[in-house]
Amino acid sequence: MKKGKKILAVVGCVALSAAIGAGAWLGYVRQESKKYNLITLDEPDIAPVATPAEEFDIQLSEITMHYAVYGDEGYPLILVHGNGGNKESLKEAAGYLASDYKVYVIESRCHGQSSDPGVISYDLMAKDIKEFIEALNLNKPYLMGHSDGGINALTVAYTYPDLLGGFISCGANTTPETFKPYFPLGVKILNMTKPNKLNDMMLTLPQINADLLSQITCPAYIVAGEYDIMWLSDTVFIHECIENSKIAIIKGADHSSYISQNGKQAYTLAKEFFASLESK
Repeated sequence: MKKGKKILAVVGCVALSAAIGAGAWLGYVRQESKKYNLITLDEPDIAPVATPAEEFDIQLSEITMHYAVYGDEGYPLILVHGNGGNKESLKEAAGYLASDYKVYVIESRCHGQSSDPGVISYDLMAKDIKEFIEALNLNKPYLMGHSDGGINALTVAYTYPDLLGGFISCGANTTPETFKPYFPLGVKILNMTKPNKLNDMMLTLPQINADLLSQITCPAYIVAGEYDIMWLSDTVFIHECIENSKIAIIKGADHSSYISQNGKQAYTLAKEFFASLESK
């Protein structure tokens, strides 16, 4: 066999082995996910609220928080974006959800048009959310957060147990160690070229343990994509530590596809859970 043909044969064998390995891995992920309420989110035939959002700034104890409001009436629902995001990150979800809720899309400290006091942590962002709720006199609002916003939801719920009427935490992790290895590696490489405190936070925080999660008493829905950036075991850990919480793994979804990239799926996720609370 000529050298060129040998190389092609080796490459072909490697590619085939990789494909078989990937198929086996995807099959394993599917079987594990099925153990924890693997669901498909419908896309209802509804239109987003047509009126543009109103935007405001509100002064809190340490920051000025910028936020957008969608809808004129309905139960208050706060949406919280992920690391590096802003009010635009969940804009599509907010447009659909505004048909049933009055939606507040906040920008976390050091993000978007909110002020940057130079320091950021999940505890500080949870305090900001508490102050925001109190400043607007929102009575036990719902909260849905994605990624860092999901961690914020957990932190608010265990720090201020009586503040929320219920929450959905999407794509949260309890420690950086529970990320799949490729994700922190990418963040570290990015941080070498353009270091910033948001990347630093992802590499060092949160540090959430079972004792903290056990302090959550309000209704909780713990959600992750089937192919999320953290191990499924961490999502399950969060769920099992929160008494009476619900869990769902979104079939075929990655870290963001069902929440920040598909407003109709985000609507279905939120509506089904929060409606179940209202029917009790």
